[in-house]
Amino acid sequence: MAEILIRGTNLEKKFGDFVAVNGIDFEVRQGESFGFLGPNGAGKTSTMKMIGAVSPISGGSLSVLGLDPMTDGPRLRSRLGVVPQENNLDEELTVSDNLMMYGRYFDLDRPTIKERVDELLEFVQLEDKRDAKVNALSGGMKRRVIIARGLINNPDLYILDEPTTGLDPQARHVLWDRLYRLKQRGVTLIITTHYMDEAEQLCDRLVVMDKGNIVAEGSPRQLIETYTPRDVVELRFPVDVLDQVADTVRGLTDHTEILADRALVYTDDADRMAALVHERGLEPETLLARRSTLEDVFLRLTGRTLVD
Repeated sequence: MAEILIRGTNLEKKFGDFVAVNGIDFEVRQGESFGFLGPNGAGKTSTMKMIGAVSPISGGSLSVLGLDPMTDGPRLRSRLGVVPQENNLDEELTVSDNLMMYGRYFDLDRPTIKERVDELLEFVQLEDKRDAKVNALSGGMKRRVIIARGLINNPDLYILDEPTTGLDPQARHVLWDRLYRLKQRGVTLIITTHYMDEAEQLCDRLVVMDKGNIVAEGSPRQLIETYTPRDVVELRFPVDVLDQVADTVRGLTDHTEILADRALVYTDDADRMAALVHERGLEPETLLARRSTLEDVFLRLTGRTLVD
């Protein structure tokens, strides 16, 4: 088994009477890409800040790289790479100057920083933007600069908080490619995200958080196999018709969901279920059979209610 780099035991984070993280247990191993998945307010970012030694724990214990974030904060932070949610680059500086300046925070000498900048700009495919000011870059390019910046100190642990929020699909896939290459190099990644496809693409293992608790843990495939049947049959009806046939749909199987615009029927045999739909006299406008996904697991565990 690979070395355990992070261990949280009964870990808590409170803000006054509000419990953001409610006594969770987890471990992250060397070379692993580990995800914290959950809706807004689930406690993901609070957990990341405790791991990153920028927010003190309220209870339990936490060890990161063999250090106590409470007492070894500066020493620990020097060994971490961090990609925050927000783009906090200096917009008036060039790409290379942003990276050079950040390298100085780690007391790296200029020749070493320059060498790292050259390597990292090549890695994130931004060599031609070296002398461009950050304010002239697209959102996807800025995120790639931040990815590079977080690697300037050759970190032992790389923490990414919602790394692709706000990016278009093309930019997201470029970033996924870069992060996947890091994973192939053996870099240990910790990722928070609410994008299900991102978690499936990048995470070897993940926990699903909801209201400060861990409600499930495993690889994406293990979670899908554990919490949902193999297939989903989506039935779309006009709104007024769906109300009328809802009871018939619920009678198809023990696991159905009636939404505003469609019904989801979970089954281990999509073909048989599609035939049963017609046998029961149901005539949906469209019928889509698909495999269950991590999103189905996520919504089953955390619900469909919007969280502010």
